[in-house]
Amino acid sequence: MVSLAGVAVRRSGTALLHDIDWQVELDERWVVLGPNGAGKTTLLGLASGRLHPSTGVAHVLGDRIGRTDLTELRTRIGLTTAAVAERIPAEERVSDVVVTAAWSVVGRWRENYDPADEARARALLGQLGVGHLADRTYGTLSEGERKRVQIARALMTDPELLLLDEPAAGLDLGGREDLVGRLAELAYDPDAPAMVLVTHHVEEIPPGFTHAMLLRDGGVVAQGLLAETLTGDNLSKTFGLPLVVERRGDRWTARAA
Repeated sequence: MVSLAGVAVRRSGTALLHDIDWQVELDERWVVLGPNGAGKTTLLGLASGRLHPSTGVAHVLGDRIGRTDLTELRTRIGLTTAAVAERIPAEERVSDVVVTAAWSVVGRWRENYDPADEARARALLGQLGVGHLADRTYGTLSEGERKRVQIARALMTDPELLLLDEPAAGLDLGGREDLVGRLAELAYDPDAPAMVLVTHHVEEIPPGFTHAMLLRDGGVVAQGLLAETLTGDNLSKTFGLPLVVERRGDRWTARAA
């Protein structure tokens, strides 16, 4: 799904990422953790085909970035980011927020959609627990409801790869837990796409996620199977202070030592 070899991204002489080697397989669900400025969003930019590496080789869904039609590639990737969310018109009907992903546009205009597309959009909203909001306007939704609509939109094209950039940011405890549960259902679904979720908080890791990458200052601190990577020592190096990590069932917590 994603293959990065010796990748670096530089802007104005600053290395946003460096020496990145990473493989994401079809049945894997990755969480990417790190402090602000660690390079997490830049990593998703590479994985979504929206950034080119300055050095190294990046393949996404079998295509090499820089030698493929990115317009076609992006239709095979589901993406939720704050930048995409900010472009959604507040007056847009919720079902249209989702169905417009079929044409890779934000804001419905004069496009025509098949009844099957309309039905799929409503089915995805139902799967994420917001089907009853299909005819509401997007601007009237709570932040938690908007997050779930954004994920439904990202799934609209039946993507091969799903990238989620801090999907729980700005949610209260109830909203976070509801979203984590929805993402866990998706993670356990064998027909779901490969998934990469970016977050600052181990508490936001849904059950069913299999792997983790820890980033600091644009470099990899550790990566691999979730249970082997998410240790107090690795998290302490990642966030720059002594941390204790605890696991209860399929959920994680971290606190200062």
